[in-house]
Amino acid sequence: MEIEEIKQIRKQKLQDLQQKRLNPYGKKFNRTALIADILADFKEETDVVIAGRIMASRSHGKVVFLDVMDQSAKMQAFVKLDNVGEETFGILQHQIDIGDIIGCEGTLFKTKTGQESVRVKKVTVLSKSLMCLPEKWHGLKDVEIRYRQRYVDLIANKGVKDVFIKRSKIVSSIRAFLDKRGFLEVETPMLQPMAGGARGRPFKSMHNTYDMEVFLRIAPELYLKRLLVGGLEKVYEMNRNFRNEGVSTRHNPEFTMLEVYESYADYNDMMKLTEDLVSGLVKEITGGYTIEYQGKALDFKPPWIRKSFAEMVKMKFDINPDDDASAMLKKVQAKKKVVSSEALTRSGVMKMVEDFLEEEATSNPIFLVDYFTFLSPLAKARDDNPLLAQRFECFVCGMEIGNAYSELNDPIVQRERLVEDLKDDTETGLRNIDEDFLNALEYGMPPAGGLGIGIDRLVMLLTDAPSIRDVILFPLLKPQAKKED
Repeated sequence: MEIEEIKQIRKQKLQDLQQKRLNPYGKKFNRTALIADILADFKEETDVVIAGRIMASRSHGKVVFLDVMDQSAKMQAFVKLDNVGEETFGILQHQIDIGDIIGCEGTLFKTKTGQESVRVKKVTVLSKSLMCLPEKWHGLKDVEIRYRQRYVDLIANKGVKDVFIKRSKIVSSIRAFLDKRGFLEVETPMLQPMAGGARGRPFKSMHNTYDMEVFLRIAPELYLKRLLVGGLEKVYEMNRNFRNEGVSTRHNPEFTMLEVYESYADYNDMMKLTEDLVSGLVKEITGGYTIEYQGKALDFKPPWIRKSFAEMVKMKFDINPDDDASAMLKKVQAKKKVVSSEALTRSGVMKMVEDFLEEEATSNPIFLVDYFTFLSPLAKARDDNPLLAQRFECFVCGMEIGNAYSELNDPIVQRERLVEDLKDDTETGLRNIDEDFLNALEYGMPPAGGLGIGIDRLVMLLTDAPSIRDVILFPLLKPQAKKED
């Protein structure tokens, strides 16, 4: 039967309910508890009121068995003609479908087979579904449809709902972890007068009243550092960032980042914070430090491995931090097959190198330290080697999940670095020097450590999700092709 034909049949059932003077889209309904709570403390002969979506229906003469599912769990509703009356029983048989949302009042009991059930005394129609659930209610399989119609995905696939419930708990745990350590959660602008705080192609728009260009933020870093200047010494933001760039299993144009800043700290403190936070989450979820991700066992027990990025690059490509772009490119080409381009800057060449190195970070958590200073314009340089930055990136199973600096707080050096970085940025042509941020630094920013963690990728790891789209409720998707008449 075609979808439109099914919809027409259900619309007729809707009209039948309305003709019976029933409201098929009922008002507020008071439940006594969630189904999971009822099942966890199941006591026969207890009166309960549940509500949820009908996921299955089985009719046996004068009895109808319904599987009713709310957010927490599923429960069997036993509806007998003698208990609800002919009118209600007739409605269940002729006007109610799988997918409809109902409320049930009744008493708990166990069937002869031991099935925990509710013996229904009253049924209330709360929402009539005009669409049938997919694939005869055994799950939604088409990945494209799952992402486009997440609401159906959540109904049809219990595992999907579990992922997003777990995501919510992960975010709550992160907040509790930081709050306990004295960090203050703050909010900074998502709509900004210039794109700054990181490299990336921004989304650009126009504010009509001020007649000015505005950008969706690519990072909150420069605003959070302003707060350090203002005397808020330990701050964090669970922020949404936007980058007008490619889409992949690890990239979505809109994504969630945790950014943390602590005055009087450095990148070593951020390393310890990262270990404590992430390994603590793993232990909270699993009871230990080991998880499985896409068939690989990962051990998060601290301390994590540390390796020098500069040494790896030197060993694998013979690249030095003071090489120019041409020399770097020739050295990379000697080791890998890459397409040459005169437009490549030193940062452009190093982006390729980083991609090659990521391929090797395919298992347990690892901190890569000693990044080149020219790749880290907002980070302090090492005292013993100004060509290397006080910075780390954290990788797990080939994915970068964290990035941290000892934050540069010298306003004169910071200006020089931003000017040089701007010359090296040929990616967007939309970036400018944030003069207000430099002005803030001139008032004095305490030494600080700053950390960014990709929440979506972290959730991927902790839920064994292969794609970032599996942990974002509504990922951005390519427009659907229009159907021809």
